[in-house]
Amino acid sequence: MKAFAQEILNGIPNELPTAPALQRDVNRAPKRKDILSKEEKVLAIKNALRYFPAEWHKTLANEFANELSTFGRIYMYRFMPKEPIEAKNIADYPGNSEQAKAIMLMIQNNLDHKVAQHPYELITYGGNGAVFQNWAQYSLTMQYLAEMTDEQTLVMYSGHPMGLFPSSKNAPRVVVTNGLTIPNYSKPDDWEKMNALGVSQYGQMTAGSYMYIGPQGIVHGTTITVLNAARMKRPDGNFKGLLFVTSGLGGMSGAQPKAANIAGLVSVTAEVNPKAAYKRHEQGWVDHVTDDIEELKAQVTAARNAGEKTSFAYLGNIVEVWEAFDEANITIDLGSDQTSLHNPYAGGYYPVGLSYDEANELMVNNPEAFKTALQDSLKRHAAAINNHTAKGTYFFDYGNAFLLEASRAGADVMAANNIDFKYPSYVQDIMGPMCFDYGFGPFRWVCTSGEQADLDFTDALAAEVIEEMLKEAPADIKPQLQDNLLWVKQAKENKLVVGSKARILYADAEGRIRIAKAFNQAIKAGKIGPVVLGRDHHDVSGTDSPYRETSNIYDGSQFTADMAVQNFVGDAFRGATWISLHNGGGVGWGEVINGGFGMLLDGSVESDERLESMLFWDVNNGIARRNWARNPHAISTIKRAMQAEPKLKVTQPNLVDDEVLKNLL
Repeated sequence: MKAFAQEILNGIPNELPTAPALQRDVNRAPKRKDILSKEEKVLAIKNALRYFPAEWHKTLANEFANELSTFGRIYMYRFMPKEPIEAKNIADYPGNSEQAKAIMLMIQNNLDHKVAQHPYELITYGGNGAVFQNWAQYSLTMQYLAEMTDEQTLVMYSGHPMGLFPSSKNAPRVVVTNGLTIPNYSKPDDWEKMNALGVSQYGQMTAGSYMYIGPQGIVHGTTITVLNAARMKRPDGNFKGLLFVTSGLGGMSGAQPKAANIAGLVSVTAEVNPKAAYKRHEQGWVDHVTDDIEELKAQVTAARNAGEKTSFAYLGNIVEVWEAFDEANITIDLGSDQTSLHNPYAGGYYPVGLSYDEANELMVNNPEAFKTALQDSLKRHAAAINNHTAKGTYFFDYGNAFLLEASRAGADVMAANNIDFKYPSYVQDIMGPMCFDYGFGPFRWVCTSGEQADLDFTDALAAEVIEEMLKEAPADIKPQLQDNLLWVKQAKENKLVVGSKARILYADAEGRIRIAKAFNQAIKAGKIGPVVLGRDHHDVSGTDSPYRETSNIYDGSQFTADMAVQNFVGDAFRGATWISLHNGGGVGWGEVINGGFGMLLDGSVESDERLESMLFWDVNNGIARRNWARNPHAISTIKRAMQAEPKLKVTQPNLVDDEVLKNLL
């Protein structure tokens, strides 16, 4: 048996392993806030020790106390696997269930050092998006998955494997929840405290649901966003010389320079962490890195004048870029931000005027001073953006809570009514009306063989399906289909894969079902190996988030979370292999509820039945909700869905003439 497989079967070892020497070149998570009282720190250590036999407790208690003091969390580094973590061929995983093996593959992909933002701390992306809270949870979970059958379900409480429970072949193999706290305990400090105690975690979106596929996961959505933002400036599609300025290269936001290149723009992405910037440069996600603002100005100006499509990483603070370009009268055509502002005071955003190391030290040793510096920075950031938008820049909030946190800092980002923000979210202007209301969202698949040939074959199948759909599609969705066809045909040459052999493609319910059926038939015929289906939580139905995914819901229901919860439950009994539901996501703990799924296609008749039932529901649940909110494109889309499926009957809104309401109150 291969060493990694034996390590999985062993779970927590019978003998206490030696403490590992931690590599210096790995990007480490910043120290977390010292938030626990002395009594609570004792409780955190006691909680951690329950994973281990009593004879180890004295040794581990001292070690865990030191980790808590040094890092603000107990990660249990001593129990890190010795074998490399990466997505392997599904056939190499030990186990009794093919579905469980697929989940092991996806978990390992999330923690692959090439993929994860802070792999030692089990953080996949977003600064705090965790797969597990500690390495004991990882070991136990993998062992359970290797042991389970198709008549058991593994229950996951915020990274902790509660255990295997009897179920049925039609039940999900794993049910994941992350951070589901009582509503009155959903403030950022509540997360800090519960996470430090080892009782809850922030699963982000696809981190804690085992469906992250590296920066590619957001590249397609970012490309769609940047393309359509650029079309607002240049409707003719000639984007040569347009400049896009943004920030954040850690985790998923490494997608921004790649997307700008695909769209044909010049881009600047600021990043304060040298390891994150150089990692993305080495992986080919950004073309150039510089820490000299004068050099940056000269290079950007030259690239624009030459009409190049190229990307620059500025190793420094984004505020410096906005202010320097304003002073030099360098026109910024498109602007946004993709720092992890859902987590502003624990490493998600860094104040201007401090180095990366200085900021990390201040964050821990003087959190109030750090908060003041950060809020002052947000005010300067917003003021510089306002100067540029006055000159014609199109700025949009990229759903990372930039406007929300800037408003809380007292920055000038509010509209005249002092209720709305003066800038739109990208969902309000682009993703909502152009994609989500029509049912288009980030459908994903992973070739579990790990073979490039399988990925190439699935790309070609997806392109064939889209070409067929274009022949009969209504005019209002042809632009989306054409953009997606171009995307999937160019995917390989754009070198999007990091980690598993995965692909993302924006598709509606019909497209997802037809593509998945084509995959399942190819698996049955032995042309490719099994395929895992999934999606980003950032989708039509999966997420209730008033400042992002549901920001184009205007009937007052944008602060409700019925849709995400119903989506999670409905996926469970319609055939998902695993399901997940999280508090928190791209805009922060307490600001969003989001859910996701994974589904293994194995070429069987049962897979055909499950994919059709579940994918139809997974999309149309959200279309029905958007239809009830009176979103025009959703109304027409749900009517088409009802015509295609006679068993679907959705409550339709009666539209009110605004004249009836005039002078009413």
